[in-house]
Amino acid sequence: MAAPLKIISSMATRQLLADLVTQYRKGAMPEIHVESVGGVDAARRVQAGESFDIVALASNAIDQLTEAGRIAPGSRVDVVKSGVAIAVRAGAHRPDIRSEEAVRDAVLAARSLSYSTGPSGVQLAKLFERWGIAGQIRDRIVQAPPGVPVGQLVADGQVEIGFQQLSEMMNLPGIEVLGPLPPAIQIITTFSAGLSVTSGQPEAVRALLAFMVSPEVDEIKRRNGMEPG
Repeated sequence: MAAPLKIISSMATRQLLADLVTQYRKGAMPEIHVESVGGVDAARRVQAGESFDIVALASNAIDQLTEAGRIAPGSRVDVVKSGVAIAVRAGAHRPDIRSEEAVRDAVLAARSLSYSTGPSGVQLAKLFERWGIAGQIRDRIVQAPPGVPVGQLVADGQVEIGFQQLSEMMNLPGIEVLGPLPPAIQIITTFSAGLSVTSGQPEAVRALLAFMVSPEVDEIKRRNGMEPG
């Protein structure tokens, strides 16, 4: 019997991958284990040579791991595109977020805020710099520990307003998702997957990767707050 396929991913695609694996295994396919951790930690472990079959991270991280010889060249598939949403604690004041100016005002009014340490967080930090408010809000930013959703900090009352991938916000109790960032400042991250060079089952991996980007699973992706890649 073939060994289970091992997938490591960032937290943003945890539920999506669980749903995709459930659907895939309806065809009596091999057992599949998915481990979802902070994206930085996942990339570090792959870079260190830990054995996995599939690595699923933001596309730039997959490209970096490919260049480093950890992902098989040409194996990358773009699974989903994911946007950033804004959330507050359930029952709290719901600020206007319908425009770029409104979001800027909401950020300035918040006593505390948090955002992802991943690619979307990097882009948000640049947005705050462009707005000229980075210094003004620096002391109000609460960093989520690796693997802890920003929405959890919001639900626990540790931060007033949180920014993270919609997929990580939409099913979390204790928060209210106000909606996505307005189109003018929306941050889209492509999450991709690739064949790890440590895999002993490359053909099985390629079959699963092909399934992940097949049209038959588009609705699963949309149910998870994402769009096909």
